[in-house]
Amino acid sequence: MAVGLAAPSSLLPVGGIRLAAMRCGIKPAGDDRDLALVEIAAGASVAGVFTRSHFAAAPVEICRRHLAECPGSRYLLINSGNANAATGEAGYQAALDCCQAVADAAGIERCEVLPFSTGVIAEALPLQPILAAVPQLFENLDADAWLDAAEGIMTTDTLPKAVSRRLEIEGRPVTITGMAKGSGMIKPDMATMLAYVATDARIDAAAIDGLLQDMVNDSFNSITVDGDTSTNDSCLLIATGASGVDPGGNEAFIDALRAVFRELAQAIIRDAEGATKFVEVEVNGAASREDARAVAFTIAESPLVKTALFASDPNWGRLIMAIGRAPAARIDTDRIDLFLGSVRLLYRGLPDPAYREELGQAAMNDTEIGIRVEMNLGEAAARIWTSDLSYEYVKINAEYRS
Repeated sequence: MAVGLAAPSSLLPVGGIRLAAMRCGIKPAGDDRDLALVEIAAGASVAGVFTRSHFAAAPVEICRRHLAECPGSRYLLINSGNANAATGEAGYQAALDCCQAVADAAGIERCEVLPFSTGVIAEALPLQPILAAVPQLFENLDADAWLDAAEGIMTTDTLPKAVSRRLEIEGRPVTITGMAKGSGMIKPDMATMLAYVATDARIDAAAIDGLLQDMVNDSFNSITVDGDTSTNDSCLLIATGASGVDPGGNEAFIDALRAVFRELAQAIIRDAEGATKFVEVEVNGAASREDARAVAFTIAESPLVKTALFASDPNWGRLIMAIGRAPAARIDTDRIDLFLGSVRLLYRGLPDPAYREELGQAAMNDTEIGIRVEMNLGEAAARIWTSDLSYEYVKINAEYRS
């Protein structure tokens, strides 16, 4: 069950975006939707970041190519249940055939279509059911179908992940809506992760790539479930311009956009496979941002730390172990302060005299836990979100193809 997370009850439409989702038969059983189409109005700005895996899936390679050839993307075709990764030339051609089917139906160039896949790796993409479903997807396109699409991209997720924000800039409304999927194989490196955020603000094509990278760095690139990066990780930012508002460097818009990205990233952690805890690891006062992230990720990905979190066991020696092995350039153990929630465990590298086991136990009993490390070496900081490691995580992944 997701930790402190519920499915969205409603989502705001974004001018210039229509969506549709349906079941075409990729997933083996049930009535789950497994195919989604997103239509983007002409003239929109689109930017993407993708996995750095050497085994990047065929749709990832095609997305990179199509974005370079035709920056004005018009359609996204997203299937769940099959990753179309490690499928060679046949998989690449199948993804291109999917793009061609959408392009033919819309009367556009093939490079204006971006394909996405998520699911089982190294299995052939079931092409014919997808091609047969394309006409129905076009018939079903609707500006209010965000929730349907969010359901259509799920795999081991227990609920759809989506969020909306609306604000006023110079008296005119601007909307941001995004959806994401992911609950395991999560440590995006730009988790199996897909994310799509759209706004009706007008953002120049020259600026949108940098804006997306900034948003991703402290959201999707600051989460980890199991330290594994998928072959298919992808994140898109779409700005349709339908509101007629150019936010420029408007702080309220940047804050709202960042909030959407962070909420989607945190939703992935809250719905992590088998999760019973939502954990924020904060590192402050590091000599560099790289050092801060190295310490935070080492804590967040330690199996011993994560199993202690699952057991609600205040065995904080495991935190010391993780900090000590972190690949940071500079760590001075005599300066470190360590906190579990509001409870101080270490002061300047030694056990805090005021610490009592019952205080640590009370902090560990919470479903939302904060771990804070004060390095006292500089001004750099990092914040990473992670989950615990439970019996259910093992069960889900042991039975993934069953």
